[in-house]
Amino acid sequence: MEVDRVPKMGPASTDPYSNRRTATGAQARIGVTASSRIAELACTAPSVRVDFAKVGIVAASAVSAAVGVTLPLRVTPTPREGDDMNSARPLRRVGGYLPLADHGLIGDGRGSALVGRDGSISWMCVPRFDSDPIFCGLLDHRLGGEFLLAPEAVHSSRQYYLPDTGVLVTEMRCATGLVEVTDAFILRPGADLTVDTPAASGELLRYVRVLQGRVELRIAVRPRGGADVDRHGGGLRLRCSRPDLELHLLSERPLDGLDTTVRVEAGQDLWLLLRWESGARRAHRVHPRRLLDETAVTWRRWTAGISYDGPQTTLVRRSAITLKLLDNVENGAIVAAPTSSLPESIGGARNWDYRYTWIRDAAFSVYALRRIGLTTEADSFLGWVLDAIEGGKPRVLYNLDGQEPPPEHVDHDLAGYRGSGPVRWGNGAADQVQHDVYGEILDCAYQWAARGGHVDDTLWAHLAGLTEAAATVWRQPGQGIWEVRSTARPFTYSVAMCQVALDRAARLATRLHLPGDVTRWADTADELSARILDEAWDEERGSLTEHLGPGGGLDASLLALPLRRVLPADHPRMLATTRAITDRLGAGGGLLFRYLPDESPDGLPGREGAFLLCSFWLVDNLVGQGRVDDAAELYESLCAKANPLGLLPEQIDPADGSFLGNYPQAFSHIGVISSGVSLTRALHGAPSELSTRTRPA
Repeated sequence: MEVDRVPKMGPASTDPYSNRRTATGAQARIGVTASSRIAELACTAPSVRVDFAKVGIVAASAVSAAVGVTLPLRVTPTPREGDDMNSARPLRRVGGYLPLADHGLIGDGRGSALVGRDGSISWMCVPRFDSDPIFCGLLDHRLGGEFLLAPEAVHSSRQYYLPDTGVLVTEMRCATGLVEVTDAFILRPGADLTVDTPAASGELLRYVRVLQGRVELRIAVRPRGGADVDRHGGGLRLRCSRPDLELHLLSERPLDGLDTTVRVEAGQDLWLLLRWESGARRAHRVHPRRLLDETAVTWRRWTAGISYDGPQTTLVRRSAITLKLLDNVENGAIVAAPTSSLPESIGGARNWDYRYTWIRDAAFSVYALRRIGLTTEADSFLGWVLDAIEGGKPRVLYNLDGQEPPPEHVDHDLAGYRGSGPVRWGNGAADQVQHDVYGEILDCAYQWAARGGHVDDTLWAHLAGLTEAAATVWRQPGQGIWEVRSTARPFTYSVAMCQVALDRAARLATRLHLPGDVTRWADTADELSARILDEAWDEERGSLTEHLGPGGGLDASLLALPLRRVLPADHPRMLATTRAITDRLGAGGGLLFRYLPDESPDGLPGREGAFLLCSFWLVDNLVGQGRVDDAAELYESLCAKANPLGLLPEQIDPADGSFLGNYPQAFSHIGVISSGVSLTRALHGAPSELSTRTRPA
């Protein structure tokens, strides 16, 4: 995560457009304004006549978002997103489970679901990302439950998103016909994804069209733990095992129960609407196509703000949407992933609940979004995190409300994905010591202030307090960025992020004339950089290592030091470290392991896959070292590992390329965006942000 160096700081912003945000707590104290290109479009577009079919979906959606035109769900002959790599493929299951890559993500900025290529929703958490799942067949295909909507005996299928939206289409072929299912969490009419107000309507719409032939369509709704069902309000009411939740299932056709089959022919359609919030009940019926149109326009209004023209443009845009699908729109919290307990190796026990907000992960996310013109997420996150830490030292992670997440515990009733138990809820890392949180917060504040954010006395008091803490806690051992469950150590990355906290605070105070012991902060930051070069260096390995002092193993997080401006990428010891990591932690095909547990004990049994973000960090280092062609080649190879929807997991199995870990993972999509921006700058001849040549005096 590079620091953009700004000549001066103040109210001027690189983005001249703004909308006043609704904010509370620390967000209101910050008093920020959000930027958008929509304002300009809205002023000019009404006088422009647009042939949507000619200009293409991206340009058309930008205009439609500004002037309120509802685009049709299809714009022919505009290609669908990912068409060039997304032909129908046979369905293959292992032990009753689809590959993780055979799922698409939908959501509404509050909850989410995964839709399989077989038409099954096997994971769904509503009304919140961290709610107990209604359907979790992904973690136990017999007991976890699902919402199936598919023809009998599907033999091949494909999925794609409507371009620049979170609306997912699954086409399924059986012996007698071809069916299209469009899935979306419906957004409120007129919702604005750039402001901290609810966008979710509390509804899942599944819209079916038969494109060819005649099919027997199976509709099966099986919540985990079962449900009591009665007829209510023209549909079915489901009382599930969760006492806090009541579901309502509406359908265009009467349903005999929660498991039924209907015959549908070419040219016919059918829709089902699953509601979970009483406020979502509409006083009048709205045609489902209109609901989908309105939702698509809302998404395109947001994606119109993306500013990126570089390698893998389509994938970068999809990565931005994926991060937005992980964003709790109402308050700025961003979850690390929408799932829990997807294994880091099949049959292994490294299975964790990622449905919470890590300060580190969220800070990386908003930084990546800001680099492509989406600045309001950074505003929201900074306000959220300052509210969360008010009155105490920062935690590693929080629930969506900024509170302590539930204690980690094992669910003995679920077998786990492909038998990979245990299934865990909650996350024990919440109680760990990880000193990098100080640098994450100060760096986020620095970036925000560099774009015109106002640092008032209350905000500065918070930031200065965190800075003073960073000046001392770096000496204390912790569990580090990888959250090891072994003996605490003075991890190099943690020390580096304390350096970041001190450096950014000193720069903020100097440029904005804020009170504080600036000289001591700057001197301590320099001292920590020197200590890393000296005390983390292993002469025998010819590399920096995972922690200060002797005995440390190699750690791919060291590749992040240039991104945080702790060391330049072309420093001799970073050059040596890059070589050592590539040689020793390389998993083949440009993939990297985070570390080797035999050399760097983490207190856990088994192994894990290659960690995608580390390879994107390698791309950034290669750019900073002037190896742009090598960086571009590696970047293309990493992007090629995305599934046809443009989604990536946390990890890849080097043996067969299969997806491992929670999915989709924010970290991996952050890498797509940030490395794409770094490469774009290099390909346009701009000096690297990470090299010695561009470091400030």
